[in-house]
Amino acid sequence: MLWLWIALIIAFVVIEAATVQLVTIWFAVGAVGGLIACAFDLNIWIQVLIFVAVSAITLLATRPFVKRFTGSRKEPTNADRYIGKQAIVVEAIDNLHSKGAVTLAGLEWTARSSDGTTFEKDTVVTVEAIEGAKLIVKSK
Repeated sequence: MLWLWIALIIAFVVIEAATVQLVTIWFAVGAVGGLIACAFDLNIWIQVLIFVAVSAITLLATRPFVKRFTGSRKEPTNADRYIGKQAIVVEAIDNLHSKGAVTLAGLEWTARSSDGTTFEKDTVVTVEAIEGAKLIVKSK
């Protein structure tokens, strides 16, 4: 079992080094716990239990701290300025059939209703959100 724990530690550290975010560091620490249990010649089930417990404790103790520093941050785009603006429906908006388009500031956007309401052509709507390249609209 000694070589298995060493191999797991090396594998987790290599995977961690190859990734951009923290993914396996907690398991590497857990594997060190398993290695220490192995050095004290404890039963294999106790070694595995220590591995799981140390990994879980390390994860629970450090994940919120790590997430705060590595969490994805929403980057504002120029399109965000369209939220709250009015647009004109140029193709009837029907979420059920995945159809609909509006024009806003001279550009045509795919549009969906935020609450499932259908809007006919030439209706004025308000942009509520942007999801990818789609405007989510509601009635004026």
